[in-house]
Amino acid sequence: MGEMPEKNVGEAGSHKQHVSSTVGMPDQVGNVARRTMEELAEDICESQGKSMISLGPLERVYVFWLAGMSCDGCTVSVSGATEPALEDLLTGSIPGVPLVVLHHTVLTLESGDHFTASLQKAVQGELDAPYVVAYEGSIADERLTAGCEPFSASGSLPLWAGSEERQRVSTAEWVKRLAPGAAAVIAVGTCATWGGIPAAYGNVTGSMSVMDFLGGDYRSALGLPVINIPGCAPVGDNFTDAVQAILLFLQGLGPLPEFDELGRPAWQFSETVHTHCVRAGFYEEGTFAKEYGDKECLVEIGCWGPVVQCNITEKGAISHMGGCMNSGAPCIGCTMPGFPDKFSPFYKSPPGSLVSSNASRLLGSIIRPLRRISQRERNREIRWHNTVPSGWAMEKGDTSITHKILEVFYEAMQFKGAKRPDRDPQTKFPPGHRSLPVRVYGDSDYQVLPEERAKAAEKRA
Repeated sequence: MGEMPEKNVGEAGSHKQHVSSTVGMPDQVGNVARRTMEELAEDICESQGKSMISLGPLERVYVFWLAGMSCDGCTVSVSGATEPALEDLLTGSIPGVPLVVLHHTVLTLESGDHFTASLQKAVQGELDAPYVVAYEGSIADERLTAGCEPFSASGSLPLWAGSEERQRVSTAEWVKRLAPGAAAVIAVGTCATWGGIPAAYGNVTGSMSVMDFLGGDYRSALGLPVINIPGCAPVGDNFTDAVQAILLFLQGLGPLPEFDELGRPAWQFSETVHTHCVRAGFYEEGTFAKEYGDKECLVEIGCWGPVVQCNITEKGAISHMGGCMNSGAPCIGCTMPGFPDKFSPFYKSPPGSLVSSNASRLLGSIIRPLRRISQRERNREIRWHNTVPSGWAMEKGDTSITHKILEVFYEAMQFKGAKRPDRDPQTKFPPGHRSLPVRVYGDSDYQVLPEERAKAAEKRA
């Protein structure tokens, strides 16, 4: 067939003509841009007046995003990432980070065999830059399928052959072929990292995680085991943040990122949900929600936050907003290897909470009253002794004897080893000096309310 038309691309201050690398190849339905993702990356740089020259040895990195037994929720999360945004990686907007050329079945320009041809180039070592495999969803045991039709497939081989010669290639097969030469293999989401829901008890697909599929001895071309970014769906920022850190390290511009013993970014998954939960203070005081919608701690209606490693309460879902516990939903442990089987039935109190929450409730019964006393006293100005001059509350402001006794001990501990505020300003002045408040109100404490000052003045008169 004839050659495809040339694509004109604007460059800062000038125009260039580019001939697509798809010229001479059979037509591909759907690619109205007549461009490849590699050419799009070059177009983006030129349209912004940028150079492809990087601050390190890598100018670009290819990312092949494959999907297995997946709901595509990981794609939705990553495409909504903000710090950094996926667009920042694809446009080379982050200083030092090489341009990311993403081949994703949803976001790519190529279609059909042109998309598959890029995977073949990577397998055959014909790319001009390193590549990374990002896998979403669990990997099914393709030997269990009927009629040799894979559970999850991407493209057919041989390329541009007749239908009677072609055979669909499972994404599991692509992982097997791509993994040895990849700079890194990243499992995105709980299905890919631990097997997730498709690998739960009773599944008929034999699904497993990428780490289980490749084995514990797997190392990428750069010596990296499988990198795991769990979550169902994961926090999008966790993926883009990890990719950015890895690329900066490969460029020699950043330290080696720290991963834990399960291949998770340690800076993202070293602490529990409970650590940064907006409801953690209620747990400490032993107050718990009884039904959905209550503001207190959610442990007794099914929250596993105290043991689950995840940064959702700190990071939020998108743009540091939202997230399960922040929005009132209990944590069901979706980032953990034991999910879902070891956390079911969902929305039922975890067995361990029988001890921990009751212990917290017992301690809280002592702590809460003491804190209320301290709070009540710290809600009073130094002038408020027996009266609170607020028209908003019909309270006299009286304090009990118990309150006053406890406050004496509290204040003694508060200023132990420290200097108290100077209650007698006269010590700051030369002997015989009398300040204006002292001359007007006398030597008594003048930090009182106006009506008390008036009473003092009447006595002096």
